[in-house]
Formats: sequence, structure tokens, C-alpha cells
Amino acid sequence: MKLLRLAAIASLTAALACAATGFQTGKLELKSVGPLAFGPDGILFIGDSMNAAVSALDTGDTVKSAAPQIEVTGIDAKIAALLGTEPRQISINDIKVNPLSKNVYISVSRGRGPDALPVIVRLDSAAKMTALPLDSVPYSVARIPNPPASNLAAERRNPRLETITQLGWVDGKVIVAGLSNEEFASNLRTIPFPFAQADRGASITIFHGSHGEYETQAPVRTFVPMKIAGVDQIVAAYTCTPLVTIPVSALKPGAKVTGKTIAELGMGNRPLDMIAYRKDGHDFILLANSYRGTMKLSAEGLDEYPAIEDGVVLAGVKGHYVSAIKDVIHLAALDDENALVLAGRGSLDLRSVPLP
Repeated sequence: MKLLRLAAIASLTAALACAATGFQTGKLELKSVGPLAFGPDGILFIGDSMNAAVSALDTGDTVKSAAPQIEVTGIDAKIAALLGTEPRQISINDIKVNPLSKNVYISVSRGRGPDALPVIVRLDSAAKMTALPLDSVPYSVARIPNPPASNLAAERRNPRLETITQLGWVDGKVIVAGLSNEEFASNLRTIPFPFAQADRGASITIFHGSHGEYETQAPVRTFVPMKIAGVDQIVAAYTCTPLVTIPVSALKPGAKVTGKTIAELGMGNRPLDMIAYRKDGHDFILLANSYRGTMKLSAEGLDEYPAIEDGVVLAGVKGHYVSAIKDVIHLAALDDENALVLAGRGSLDLRSVPLP
């Protein structure tokens, strides 16, 4: 009887904890998996563009651990084998490190096209991989209003897949970058957590120096939240390749916000991932690109750069290429001294590298 009472108390405690955070326990239904982000206490945020939603998953993965050295060669083949398929039949969409446990979470599509199955794979410190079961988990969901319409016959890419291009966590809120179906399509939303109803977000305009014009349709491709002169800002990178600062406080529902372009990093390039870090008493940004390699940028005095408002090819924030970190597909923060990179041409490797 005592054991039964203890079990009942534990069950009630868990139920109250779920209620306090807005979680329910059940099957987390995902239609797609894209960008990931971690909040507090092992909470994993999952971008689901096809479902026009952000899901919060309580991983229960909260035991603090030191970051291991990671070296997994051919991780795409290993994930494919875990999922019972071939490497060419999976896509790795994002990687993130749990800041508490240092376990790695990987968003994966099994298959191609609209029938691809969404999977979250976890890699632990012993390099053991598991597909997270989602049939009975604590979760909550924020639906995103006004997403782009789904068009499976689109010439290039289904616009619905651009609903969420990046996620971040800032001071109790999830920041969601992507597109809406509004006239000024580029959008940034802030969703308080525990989740409330997501609002329509703010429409974002930027000046694109390489194009010599203001743009409202291009989504943020990757961003990092930073405090700049004591103010919470989003440092965002766009295709072809403006670097822009946007105050978080400006992201009000329905607002039209003009970001400040502080760098043009070169044409013909798509930014893939970026992290902010501190080394030897100075602040930096590490930016992985599709064409221009990995760049190390100074993140000091970003508020002092004048806004770029004329046609330029290269200007603004200074940086240099990091030749030792090549062929990066995804990039994540591991600890104060190391980054985690998914890299390769053909076969993909996952490894930790010293921050440059």
C-alpha cells in the first residue's frame, strides 16, 4: 500500500509539473522537423514548418555533464542504419547540444519529399545513437498563424518549408524566424514560454547592399541572440550575405521593423549556421556558409557600425576565413572552448573542434 501511495504521489507531482509548464503527456505529432533550440531544464524546441508549429519537448535530459570530445565519422550512414534506410534517403536538418547534459540532438527527415518522416535522434557522450520515442512524452505546441501556403509543385522549394528557418531562446521567449503569407513576408515572432497563442509576428525589412535595395521577402537564414550595448538584439544573416541587427523589443505583433545592416559579407552565398562565443576576453561570431566557408567575425562594438544604405559588395563588420573548419553543413555551440560541426562532402562527419 505504501508503494502504491508513493506511486500515486509521484504521478500527481508529474501531472502538476506538466500543468505548470503547459505540457500535456501523449503522442507528439510532427509533420516535419527543421530548426532546433534548447531552452531551460532540457526543454527542446522543434520547428515544424509543414505543421506551422513550434513544439516544446521535455526531454528529461537534465543531468549536468562536461562536454565530451566528439568524433563520429560517417554519421549520415550511421543514422540511416538506425532508421533502416540508406544515407541518400535521409536529410540532417539541424544539430543542437543540450547545454546541461551535452548530449547532441539531431533533426532528421527519413525519406524525401512530402512523405518524409520526421525523427529526432539523440547522440550521448558514449556516441550511442537513439531515435527519441514520441508516442508518450510531455510536450506543448504553439501554432503559427499566417504561414505560407503549401505548394508541393513549387518550382524550387515548397514555400511552406520556409515558415520556420531558425529558432532561438531569449529571456523566457522563443524567437522564430521565417516567412508569413503577408505582403511583407519576412517575419520574426516572439512566443512566450510556457506557450501562449503565437501572434502574427513582426514584418522585417532590410537593406541588401549587394542588391542595392530594401527587401521584405527574404527570410532570416540563421541568427544568434546577443546583448549589444546592454540591449537584447538578434544578429541575423541573410542569403547573399547581409548581416543585420534587430532589437528584440521591436518585435511587436503586426510591427514593421527595419533591421540595421552592419555588414555585407559577399554575394552568391547562403549562411548556414552561426554561434556567438567569447575567447581571450573578446567576443566573436562563427558563421558557416555554403560558398564562402567558415568565417570568424568580431562581435565587439556592433552598435558602432553605421547602417549600410548604399549598394556595396563587401563592407562593415570585419572578419577572416577559418581554413581549418571546412565543408560545414551545420554548426552548434558545444562548450566555452569547442564548437560542434557537421561537415563533409558526400559522407558526413560530426566532430568537436576548438573555437578559433
